Amino acid sequence: MTNRAEPSNQISNRHILRAALIAIIFAAVGTFILVYQVSFTDEINLKLHDVAPRDILAPNQITYVSEIETQAERERERNSISTVYSRPDPKVARLQVERLRKIFDYMETVRADPHGLLAEKFEWIDAIPDLTLSDIVIDQILIMNDQAWTETRQEALAILREAMSAEIREVQALATRRQLPTKVALDTPDEQANVIVAITEDLIKPNTFSDNERTEAERQAAMEAVTPVQVTIEPNELIIEAGKVVGPKQVEALEALELQQPKVSWIESVFAPAMLILLTTIIISAYLFQFAPRLITDSKRLVLLILFVLTFITIAKFITNDPVIFYLYPIAALAMMVVILINAQLAFVLTTILALIAAYIAANGIEGIAIYLILSGWTGALALGKGQRVSSLFWASVYVAIVNTMLIFIFNLSISEANSTNIGALILSAAAGGVLNAIISASLAIFGLFAIGNLFGITTSIQLMDLERPTQPLLRQLLLKAPGTYHHSLMVGNLAQQAAERIGADALLVRVMALYHDIGKMQRPYFFIENQPDGMTNVHEKLAPQVSAQIIISHVTDGLDLANKYRLPRTLKDGIMQHQGTGLVRFFYYQAVEAAKEKEVEVNESKFRYPGPKPQNKETGILMLADVSETTVRALKPRSAEEIDEIVRKSIAHHLDSGQLDECDLTISDLHKIRNAFVDILQGVHHPRIKYPEQIKEEAEKNAEVIETEQAKDLAAQPAKEATEKPASTVAPQPLKTASATSASRPTPLVQRE
Repeated sequence: MTNRAEPSNQISNRHILRAALIAIIFAAVGTFILVYQVSFTDEINLKLHDVAPRDILAPNQITYVSEIETQAERERERNSISTVYSRPDPKVARLQVERLRKIFDYMETVRADPHGLLAEKFEWIDAIPDLTLSDIVIDQILIMNDQAWTETRQEALAILREAMSAEIREVQALATRRQLPTKVALDTPDEQANVIVAITEDLIKPNTFSDNERTEAERQAAMEAVTPVQVTIEPNELIIEAGKVVGPKQVEALEALELQQPKVSWIESVFAPAMLILLTTIIISAYLFQFAPRLITDSKRLVLLILFVLTFITIAKFITNDPVIFYLYPIAALAMMVVILINAQLAFVLTTILALIAAYIAANGIEGIAIYLILSGWTGALALGKGQRVSSLFWASVYVAIVNTMLIFIFNLSISEANSTNIGALILSAAAGGVLNAIISASLAIFGLFAIGNLFGITTSIQLMDLERPTQPLLRQLLLKAPGTYHHSLMVGNLAQQAAERIGADALLVRVMALYHDIGKMQRPYFFIENQPDGMTNVHEKLAPQVSAQIIISHVTDGLDLANKYRLPRTLKDGIMQHQGTGLVRFFYYQAVEAAKEKEVEVNESKFRYPGPKPQNKETGILMLADVSETTVRALKPRSAEEIDEIVRKSIAHHLDSGQLDECDLTISDLHKIRNAFVDILQGVHHPRIKYPEQIKEEAEKNAEVIETEQAKDLAAQPAKEATEKPASTVAPQPLKTASATSASRPTPLVQRE
């Protein structure tokens, strides 16, 4: 713990050597990517299935009729004709409706059978062919009253008639079944609606089928209407890439061109690319050492950065020589991933460098490629900003699409005027290119973030948002098995998130950590007081303090086991392990000490401590404080804002004094902001009310004796966390009594904080 600003990371010699090795590897691989397609053979004659030793470019323009392209166009036209379907067959609908009537008749007979046992009726309904009913639905069918059953039958028949009256193809049957719940009348009770959907969904069948003869005839006609395709090869246009197998298209083009390979220069093809990559390596390294030294010490992100650059250089190698496809270069994806995983400033640097490299690779001199790529990448970085959600990526892609469209339109406006191209067609083509680029960039960014999280163990915001969903298996189990713990985790998440936002920590990460920090309590939910229903005998009353303490402590190790089983990210496992630090389970420890005094034996304190480690960063430190503050306030039930503030203050001070925050980088200023955030939220949740003078006087008289006997006790010695973990029947109410008695002498208005 310190109150000073965080010192900059010190880069050790080991980090420098490792970074230098990575830089050398980057320079070597980058150079290889740029020069790989170079060959120094002066003449070449290629045949079908040969491998091209170098790039082959067209020396002049030529136009020829391509049989291959013509046949491909015919196939495209053929495939563009959709399958023709017959009209919906009403017989299918009638049969299914009649089948539903018979099913209901049978169910009514089963329901009305006075001699059948409930289990037998259950089996009879479960054995109905064509239906797959859950146990809950069958139970509802059997216990439903006659009026509800009649309504259910009528509604089910109406829904099936409506659904089957529409056209249903084989591929549409599943979608039709999924829409059944929306067709149920809104005033239908949920139990009846579930029965209606469960019975009718299995009776949805296709009622229209493909007409193969008509389909084939239309496809044949479309093929015959295709005119022969003429192919024009421009000067310096790439015919075949180095290392590619010569196919029929290339043979056709080579035969038309009667091509001979021009000579290639060593300096132009090897030395220049090597110098470009070396200069790039030096610039990026200098930037990292001066402005992002933390990245030098983070081997995972450093390797990830190098892979980013090499991957996008490779992509540029394949697409930037095409004057059309290069507009699809997804440089915005790089910018967005770097913003999320590293930082925004580096995203601008890398975008600029890669745009210039791509312009260099574009040997045919495509005008404006560098400007287009720089502005596209910058737009992705700026539009994403500090957003860490999928919606932020979506809006960033929208802005990228707009900027790309404008740039494509500007760069092609002069070409359009020279060729007398319709301005509307130019706008449409520009919009198509810009939007497609944005879609590719956003998709690549989302896929990359998911893949990176799994391969490199880096927790991304996309992963956290997915884990935050209530439908996640672990959270659903926590809600079902330990509802008290689940709601406690939600509250801790709200506290931690607000505190993290105020001190500039990762608010999304700490919120998700809070949701999962107590999942270990699912293993033994009733050993924790928040999950014990009212009137339940506390299970700890019959256990030795050592056993109870181990059960309480085990929720950390049990949670870690569940996290490993469900493959939670490392950061969430840290939250599970560190949210209790190495704290002492004081309540049971003191019980054990008292019992040991009678037997004159010593108690091993280490057996009553959590395994730790202590919080290692701001997020886990916030989680620890939010956990203990929420637990203590909920246990003591304060009746004024001052009491809430005092409880939170003592909770934070206890963990600070006990050394639990020594290994995280929270400052005293951070703790002050965290305390204010906790109090602001807890006031709203527990909404303490202002006391009227009559209430104050009455409470003062009633508690006068309590004040005299208890004001000498040291209330801060009782830890906040154990107040919820010890048995309900033994929770001491002294802190609450003293606080309320003390505050009863004056009004207690709510404390307003910024």
